[in-house]
Amino acid sequence: MASSPGVTRWRNGEFHWGERTYVMGVVNVSPESFSGDGVADVSAAVDQAKRMVEEGADILDVGGESTKPGFTPVPVNDEIRRVVPVIERIVASVPVPVSVDTTKYEVALQALQAGAAVLNDQWGLKRETRLGQLAVEWKAPIILMSNQRDKGGFDTTAQRDNSSYDDVMAEVLTSQRASLEIALHVGIPADHIILDPGIGFGKTWQQDIEIVRRLSELKTLGHAVLLGPSRKSLIKMVLNLPAKDRVEGTAAVVAIGIANGADMVRVHDVKQMVRVCKMADAIVRGVH
Repeated sequence: MASSPGVTRWRNGEFHWGERTYVMGVVNVSPESFSGDGVADVSAAVDQAKRMVEEGADILDVGGESTKPGFTPVPVNDEIRRVVPVIERIVASVPVPVSVDTTKYEVALQALQAGAAVLNDQWGLKRETRLGQLAVEWKAPIILMSNQRDKGGFDTTAQRDNSSYDDVMAEVLTSQRASLEIALHVGIPADHIILDPGIGFGKTWQQDIEIVRRLSELKTLGHAVLLGPSRKSLIKMVLNLPAKDRVEGTAAVVAIGIANGADMVRVHDVKQMVRVCKMADAIVRGVH
């Protein structure tokens, strides 16, 4: 397994890659969330965030728009109304950094003004380059995801192969290199870039499994890697379980992802996945 790149600094802290696996807790303020955990009430979202931090979350990812297949885009002002008050309250309530999961410049800007420290862009700067400029201006680390939904890909539970490309990991690497080129061109420091292969975004569940199996190939790009398999369709298709019952499946993917190079995992079930990460780190990294 390739070594992880040094340190990524955010406003009031640092991620020391390679020392252990960091856990990102998902705070969905989108009632349409595929995982069934979306909340619309600010106080409920803040309580969820506090609980996740108590359970060991290192960072919280706040999103106000569902990204499940066939989702209906949320208007900018509605997304701002969903996420900004939640971020303001969470930042005032917990010591860990907050990431904003958005593809929209206006949402990202107001989230940063509200206290968010990290940007999470599911399009890897390919839809909105100005997010990169915000990352530079605010000295914010940015997560660049590989999204194949614009490549004729699909993420479906159908048991078939994706005919739009033959080698999914080669496609992911090409996509991530393109995002890296944009990021570095606008001036984002290399140590502020985190890569995400985009489990479930334009890939079949079989391809998602292959990505986890070959995750170490993404480490060759020299950046920290985030893996977000929590409750997703690759687990549904193997175990035939609803989202709320996919904890064990998520745990298996997380553990194998760590063995193959994941530096951070994005999860809904924080308490359980913190334990999985600690056990996996003891084996993979020798952290006891």
